[in-house]
Amino acid sequence: MPLTNGTKAPAFSLPATGGREISLDSLKGRKVVLYFYPKDDTSGCTLEAQSFQALKKDFDAADTEIVGVSPDSLKSHDKFRAKYGLDFPLASDETQSMLEAYGVWVEKSMYGRKYMGVERTTVLIDRDGTVARVWPKVKVPGHAEEVLAAAKAL
Repeated sequence: MPLTNGTKAPAFSLPATGGREISLDSLKGRKVVLYFYPKDDTSGCTLEAQSFQALKKDFDAADTEIVGVSPDSLKSHDKFRAKYGLDFPLASDETQSMLEAYGVWVEKSMYGRKYMGVERTTVLIDRDGTVARVWPKVKVPGHAEEVLAAAKAL
């Protein structure tokens, strides 16, 4: 079920790059951008990560933590981060439990073949752990700037 503004963000705890464990509790007190993406090192996902990275200082100034989430392994995330100089954590949800809780693990179709995958979605969570805004079916160009504007307004 998709998230709606004003609801409590589902609790989660996931392994992340840099030897971190990221949980909703550990992020309380800061604004959080959770951006869900399908796969490391693919064109759209790379562009999205680079867009958030380019605005990282602005997100920091807005007291907003950026966390990328995909079903890829930590090893894949580490290579992706190193290759593109990403300075924010990427969380690994290989069991898809958090992806399901956030309503982004969906049936997709390509060339007539159906499969389960991540629907590119961004969720902005306020300091109290409440969903402030959801961007479903994200189109990457200009998206990070839009999320930053919303984070600054929170």
